[in-house]
Amino acid sequence: MSNDDGTATRDTKKAQQRQRILEAARGVFFRDGFMQANLDEVAGLAGVAKGTLYRYFENKADLYVAILAENGQVFEDRMREAGETEGTAADRLRAISRFYYAHWTQHREYFQIFWALENQNVIGDLPAELVEDVTELWEQCLRILETVIRAGVDAGEFGACDPWEVANILWTAANGLIQTELVAPRRTLRNKPLERVFDDMVELFVRGLGGSAAPA
Repeated sequence: MSNDDGTATRDTKKAQQRQRILEAARGVFFRDGFMQANLDEVAGLAGVAKGTLYRYFENKADLYVAILAENGQVFEDRMREAGETEGTAADRLRAISRFYYAHWTQHREYFQIFWALENQNVIGDLPAELVEDVTELWEQCLRILETVIRAGVDAGEFGACDPWEVANILWTAANGLIQTELVAPRRTLRNKPLERVFDDMVELFVRGLGGSAAPA
């Protein structure tokens, strides 16, 4: 076997081992949360020594965010597809919103990444490279929203506005509503099912931008 083949084999084994660690850690973190997750259990489930974990991840937080960010590209691609559906800009905003809500419903554990980035005082400073990766993912998602809003403005469907600012407001409102589902008093005060309120929020944005309301 040539040296190149040997290097390729080692790289493949390393990639497979890293993936085993991620899969084991995913189950432990999503079951127990960041604070209670036990890295000894992760190592045991992955079939590696605990020290091996630190060959791939600097610390517990590094491993946690790597799990949450792992499906970022798939998420971005699907959000982009939703934003490229046929119809008016308002229709495309609704399609993006439906995708976003459905993704949260089906993969709630991945939204723990918001908690991770917003609570570094609890879990410790995250590696700068990982924070940059997640920030880039969020920026790309906001650019998708911005593009749709700008298209609506250019077509005269929406009134004049700053598309980037509006995209940020819509993104923040969507995530704020999702967070209400995680706190019992906020669910009670909301007084309606989350999906209904989420749809109403989107319609308020569409009307505020100057688009037509969706049929009841």
